[in-house]
Amino acid sequence: MDGKLSIKEVLMVKRFIQTWNKTNLMKRIAIGIFVGALLALLLPQASAIGLLGEIFVGGLRAIAPLLVFALVANALSQHQKGTQTNMKSVIILYLLGTFAAALVAVLVNYLFPITISLTGTSAEGTSPDGLGEVISNLLLKIVDNPLNALIQANYIGILSWAVVFGVAMREASEHSKDLLQTLADITSKIVEWIINLAPFGILGLVYTTIAGQGFDGLKSYGLLLLLLVGTMFFVALVINPIFVYIMIRKNPYPLVFKCLRVSGLTAFFTRSSAANIPVNIKLCKELGLNPDTYSVSIPLGSTINMAGAAVTINTLTLAAVNTLGIQVDFGTALVLSIVAAVSACGASGVAGGSLLLIPVACSLFGIDNDIAMQVVSVGFIIGVIQDSCETALNSSTDVLFTAISEMKDWPKEERY
Repeated sequence: MDGKLSIKEVLMVKRFIQTWNKTNLMKRIAIGIFVGALLALLLPQASAIGLLGEIFVGGLRAIAPLLVFALVANALSQHQKGTQTNMKSVIILYLLGTFAAALVAVLVNYLFPITISLTGTSAEGTSPDGLGEVISNLLLKIVDNPLNALIQANYIGILSWAVVFGVAMREASEHSKDLLQTLADITSKIVEWIINLAPFGILGLVYTTIAGQGFDGLKSYGLLLLLLVGTMFFVALVINPIFVYIMIRKNPYPLVFKCLRVSGLTAFFTRSSAANIPVNIKLCKELGLNPDTYSVSIPLGSTINMAGAAVTINTLTLAAVNTLGIQVDFGTALVLSIVAAVSACGASGVAGGSLLLIPVACSLFGIDNDIAMQVVSVGFIIGVIQDSCETALNSSTDVLFTAISEMKDWPKEERY
């Protein structure tokens, strides 16, 4: 044996690569999930495998800010007066969907009230002092330095400056607009390359989850986790389909399941709405949607369309309220839903972004910050599942609502 591959072995490797590249991406991801779980059981100490997941998520997070800026600025610069977009419908759906999810969490609490242990150590981190600070922070992000917004992945700031640049570029020469179009095309191509590596990245993420964190820490909070995840599933499979049917008057589940399968699956493992922006934009393109709309609505949705975050905020807050024996009338619960919906819009697009907003909701009931931060700690304990499901719901709904806002105007036979 001289260590060299024979011609037959080289041809076998080449055929395998060709077959792999021709296989549907979702099938490749499913293989990655299976292999990642298997390796976690067989080689739990091989930390290098988990590096694949970190590299994948890092690549998505690195390219996403530039992709958002390039696509939004280019779409606005090329936009012609009179061209129809559906941004108004999308934004209304985002806000209604987030509020509906918050309200569902309240109703579930009335049906299945639960309590939690609040004897643990408070979580580390700084929570907002109130709803005013949440709104103030959002406004300050809008006027952030554009370079700093790109570096820090401040998507509100990136969106605001992309809008300014895109509108200003309408007055530029066609050559300048072509350069912006080229930048958008190149960035999209890089994203395509990264997404093709998703099976290996998700393999690493699954490995890290099972080998590193496991599920032992979830046992004592199983009921709370079951309630959270069950509520999110109800929103995804009942509430969202109702919105879809109202908008397009057609069986909603094929589109709902496609969004969950393509967008929700990757978001579940990346646990970041921001990192999932490229995946969602690619899915919108496959659905044949208008790039003038989705190039803006998808990054916007990763910031303000937060149904899963609203469920998390309300469920954990009401669990604390039940534990402390505080009585909640429906009027107060309705106000809580509004606060949760607005607060959820201030949740960052990264893992665990909604948890530090729980003290804002707790303050409605006079719960002090020390106890509220203990509730946040509980959220981090179950975060391995809770945050994954939350992000999957948030991100898949971005595509779903963007799609139906446009499909409502399509001929019925063309609606997916």
